[in-house]
Amino acid sequence: MSTRTRRHFAIFTTASLPWMTGTAINPLFRAAYLAKDGDKDVTLVIPWLCLRDQELVYPNKIVFDSTLEHESYVRHWIEERIDFKPSFSIKFYPGKFSTEMRSILPVGDITDCIPDEVADIAVLEEPEHLNWYHHGRRWKNKFRRVIGIVHTNYLAYVRREKNGQVIACFLKYANTWVTRIYCHKIIRLSGATQDLPRSIVCNAHGVNPKFLEVGKLKLRQLQSGEKAFTEGVYYIGKMVWSKGYRELLDLLSKYQSKLAGLEVDLYGSGEDSDAVRESAKRLSLVVNVHPGRDHADPLFHEYKVFINPSTTDVVCTTTAEALAMGKIVICANHPSNEFFKQFPNCRIYNNEEEFVQLTLNALSEQPAPLTDMQRYELSWEAATERFIEAADINPHAPESRTHQTSRASLPAFMRTRRLKQNLEDASVYLHQALSGLEVTRRAFGAVPKTLQPDEQLCKDLGLAPPAKRRKLKFKPTT
Repeated sequence: MSTRTRRHFAIFTTASLPWMTGTAINPLFRAAYLAKDGDKDVTLVIPWLCLRDQELVYPNKIVFDSTLEHESYVRHWIEERIDFKPSFSIKFYPGKFSTEMRSILPVGDITDCIPDEVADIAVLEEPEHLNWYHHGRRWKNKFRRVIGIVHTNYLAYVRREKNGQVIACFLKYANTWVTRIYCHKIIRLSGATQDLPRSIVCNAHGVNPKFLEVGKLKLRQLQSGEKAFTEGVYYIGKMVWSKGYRELLDLLSKYQSKLAGLEVDLYGSGEDSDAVRESAKRLSLVVNVHPGRDHADPLFHEYKVFINPSTTDVVCTTTAEALAMGKIVICANHPSNEFFKQFPNCRIYNNEEEFVQLTLNALSEQPAPLTDMQRYELSWEAATERFIEAADINPHAPESRTHQTSRASLPAFMRTRRLKQNLEDASVYLHQALSGLEVTRRAFGAVPKTLQPDEQLCKDLGLAPPAKRRKLKFKPTT
């Protein structure tokens, strides 16, 4: 394929390893598999944090003195999990950690990370999150196509907070606003997310191929008559109540007599670990609470049943991983689990009584063997195909950039389109005006003084010092 027709994908995301969160792991796999065939140029753009923020975010006291050191860590992690040499680039944008939001927020204009001459397709992992406080180049003007991938059900989380309904109402509007003005197309990983303009529901995620290998091993053991699973029931997830621990413990408490003899192992670390442990102690059932571990740990290979009662996930990665390993999965009838209904080992419950019956049945049955097609549907190869199709991207011919035409020469339908464009331009102008004021940014939760990178971030990333950085002046499209 000639250089002229090669597409360039720039994948911007809101987190990076060693933070083991979905927006650190899944975009990394996406970058590796998009670049696998060698017919696309791919750049993964991840946040760089100063040392103080790294110490707050990254586990096990892992910190990096330079971007080269951080990049080496990321590359080593992905290379251990795939069977090919990834050929994508990695770039860093300046970020700050918000202790209030427990999230990394971009600093300055992160579109600068990609040179204009190669700006083609931008993939915004969590487009609402990346754009709440965006003040800089308009994504649609710089890139030929901008695809947003919605990972998180933010509305479900904020509704659990004080004044949650009021905050959720405002956040719903803000998410709609920024995704409409900055993205051409939105991919919602499941129907559990907020409905957004120009959106389509498609699970564009796969599983680490190591889990599929475990599933093949378990299938061989079952077919040869060996005992494939020596342990019973478990759940793994960040140990906060909103991740389904409250629902699970309530179910176990209510039906202790019917589930007599059941033993459940919970694995996770988080702010509610102590409270979960105390609640588990009050049950007559045996519920063991363990610190969090990597789901790929051989320890988990031996469990037969994975229970996931969470309804705050968008598409639960650990559910997909459990299915890939050949386990029986018990989960709620919820939009976040819609993709998993095609797999015979996914047992969906509609009410509490069904949960109890499915759990008892799973303990006495063996999992159904996955077919090759079912295994493929869980893979990153299939997820990458789904992503390309859902994003409506021509893999070979770049889209033409918009050309301005005089209003008088336009037919009626084009004048209507131009009017909509002008309204969108005005909306962008308003967002840029608000996001350019420190007082407005602070009022809506931005980290203070993040319009431009500070001296330390500039030093770490080799950027010009703050005093020398040209102040961006936004000009609306005419």
